[in-house]
Amino acid sequence: MFGFGKSKVQKKNVLKIGLIGLGKIAVDQHVPSIRSNPNLELVAGASPGSRPEGIKAYNTLAEMLKAHPEIEAVAVCTPPQVRLKVAREVIEAGRHVFLEKPPAATIGEAELIRDLAAAKGVSALASWHSRYAPAVEATRKWMGERPIKSVHIVWKENVRQWHPGQTWIFEAGGMGVFDPGINSLSILTRIVRDTVLVKKADLHIPSNCDAPIQVEMDMQTDKGMAIRADYDFLQTGVQTWSIFVESEAGEKLTLSMGGTELEIDGKTIMKEKEAEYSGLYAHFHDLVKSGTSDVDLSPLRIVADAFMVGKRIEAPSYIE
Repeated sequence: MFGFGKSKVQKKNVLKIGLIGLGKIAVDQHVPSIRSNPNLELVAGASPGSRPEGIKAYNTLAEMLKAHPEIEAVAVCTPPQVRLKVAREVIEAGRHVFLEKPPAATIGEAELIRDLAAAKGVSALASWHSRYAPAVEATRKWMGERPIKSVHIVWKENVRQWHPGQTWIFEAGGMGVFDPGINSLSILTRIVRDTVLVKKADLHIPSNCDAPIQVEMDMQTDKGMAIRADYDFLQTGVQTWSIFVESEAGEKLTLSMGGTELEIDGKTIMKEKEAEYSGLYAHFHDLVKSGTSDVDLSPLRIVADAFMVGKRIEAPSYIE
């Protein structure tokens, strides 16, 4: 009797989800994270071309929602240039919306999505998945306990390995190297408690592209703490996703592998496997059930500021 009653409660609380955009990030991260959470159910997906095995897929969002009116929320994994259009359609249909990062191509579009969701009474999540890396909160705590002298971000990866055939990433609105780089900024705006300001940015843009392939950026907090960021989309060999922190007392912290490994003064404190999207989807479930939203745009604002104050430097043509 007790077990049967518990099962009925769990079933009632299951959030039924649809996916739009069935590319690499959806298949690698969203699908397994949804399926591993007993409070979530992946109902179907929508994509004009991709048909991953084991997912009931439709050509359009409208077709998916018509065939499955039970879908309560939609995760949007399209390129950012079309997220406003898709998110508007999701919200107007009365569904909650989960936005893959970045939430939109511009701050204005992201703010509009946030406001549309609020007006409709549905939950919206701007999903900064790197904030859910296992060592991020420990880093935030360590930094909050002492004065910090500086932060240095080094985020370098091979675009040919991680984004094969994804030409949209170098188009206007695709953000180029800021597509992975914004992950570091989502961590930065979590571990640094003060406002981060962009002071200088060198944007290396290939002659045949509209978005940067390399960036060097100087920032500081409103209280004057120095922050440096170096981004490179042409990294070969070992990929680097690290943040180096030095306290005013000379203590040194290294948050590496995208936030899964933590070292303090040469001693390994944490080394865990990535589980970002599991925590992210648990957060989304809680937002929906509590009738709230989480649309923090501070990482996107830093990228926008970099484009506003940045110096454009022509780089060699990019050939995949």
